[in-house]
Amino acid sequence: MSILDSVTSVLFVHAHPDDETISTGGLIAYLASRSIRISLVTATRGERGEVVAGSLSVLAGTPALAEERERELERAAFTLGINDGFWLGDKPARAPGLPARRYRDSGMEWIRPGLAGPAAGSEADALARAPLSEITTDLVAILRHVRPSLVISYDATGGYGHPDHVRVHDAALRASRSLAIPYAEIIDTPTADAEWFDLEAQHDTVAAALRCHASQLTVDGDFIVHSGGQREPIRTAIGLRLR
Repeated sequence: MSILDSVTSVLFVHAHPDDETISTGGLIAYLASRSIRISLVTATRGERGEVVAGSLSVLAGTPALAEERERELERAAFTLGINDGFWLGDKPARAPGLPARRYRDSGMEWIRPGLAGPAAGSEADALARAPLSEITTDLVAILRHVRPSLVISYDATGGYGHPDHVRVHDAALRASRSLAIPYAEIIDTPTADAEWFDLEAQHDTVAAALRCHASQLTVDGDFIVHSGGQREPIRTAIGLRLR
């Protein structure tokens, strides 16, 4: 029996533009190929992201970077087959009666290779500094609007410790449980309590979606090269664990 049995719609909850493709692009493309309706809510515009050296590097640290990352996400979502995209804090991903709120990228610092922690000097409106209750009620609002069969987002570590990923996990899990909607967390390596999906057939689609995020990364064959020069394989295999 699969986690995806009887699933007709999925809401992915991610922290920044490009997270949807890097961590779940293969799964999204696979679900789209099965005509499962896919919605995506993204919490921030990734304002503090580093920028790949080149023509877009002038955007670093400017409001224009957020605008570019919005466009990049739109192109990547179309490539992957996402049906609906939403920004956390904007209706319908905002608690009823509250004015729109723009959650900002909190930034991060590397503690050691593969593990991130909070950045010094995050803005007052950063996602990681927002009340967990507020983020949760915003996610409840979008869940009621979308009514998905399944919510997919990060595990308790946020994958690698980024404070925005951890915040998204905490809020998405609470929101899902409050509405009795199944929540599956993303797992990077096979474990006995998770279902593993090998989705290599989606490689080309994921690579094409990754290329849409040109401010943040480049694609070199089967590898992602991040703005800081870090290299990692394009991932299509993924695990899901129900919580």
